[in-house]
Amino acid sequence: MHHPTALIASTAQLAPDVQVGPYAVIEGHVTLGPGCVVGPFVHLLGHTTLGARNRIHAGAVVGDTPQDLKYKGEPTRLVIGDDNIIREHATIHCSTKPDTATTIGSHCFIMGNAHIGHDVQVRDHAILCNGIAIAGFAVIGERAFLSANSLVHQFCRVGPLALLQGGAAVSKDVPPFCIATGINSICGLNTIGLRRGGFSAEQRSELKRLYHLLFLSGKLRRDALAEAGAVAAGSAAKEFLAFVAASTRGVCAHVGDRQQEE
Repeated sequence: MHHPTALIASTAQLAPDVQVGPYAVIEGHVTLGPGCVVGPFVHLLGHTTLGARNRIHAGAVVGDTPQDLKYKGEPTRLVIGDDNIIREHATIHCSTKPDTATTIGSHCFIMGNAHIGHDVQVRDHAILCNGIAIAGFAVIGERAFLSANSLVHQFCRVGPLALLQGGAAVSKDVPPFCIATGINSICGLNTIGLRRGGFSAEQRSELKRLYHLLFLSGKLRRDALAEAGAVAAGSAAKEFLAFVAASTRGVCAHVGDRQQEE
């Protein structure tokens, strides 16, 4: 199950059926759950824990130290769930402090040359396409879709089922169920994702009404939130409003419009 050219440290813990390809290096306190497959030239290091049935393709580096000047070499962590695919040359870094962790959920698809920085949290079923870059402490919601070469600034949140178009760059929060385009802009709801996610026509209609109220009515954000909160009935609508209300960085504005934050 382990290629003879692979280097595996005695401190690493591998389930009996883990497969390790040629020239892979597994060092430090790496733990690999059952059914994991480690491709050629992969480098796993640090205090990194992977659950079951993860597949890591050629050249990926998982668990390296954070790219943070404040980091002083402490033993920090990366925790990855089950059934993830990590493609060629992706990089995922550990956290900056021993009492925190970079976390990847389960059933995520992380494509080639993607970068996930320190202390990032990626929820279940996220799809991160080729060349994306996520800076430290960002949060990527469940079933979010980051298209190729999109960028997420540190401390930003991307809501559940949000979609970043190719090359989009955000330094503000992207609300759940929305499509981000260009720089700090959104252009409507991710209607295809909502349909595929099993959201009913009534739920989609309510989200559309709230989107218009918050981003297209011209009202101040606080006033629009108060008005929307009085009429929101469904769980998806309440999740949408709670995300916007909790934002500390501000949320992306509708494309071409100035954001009404006050």
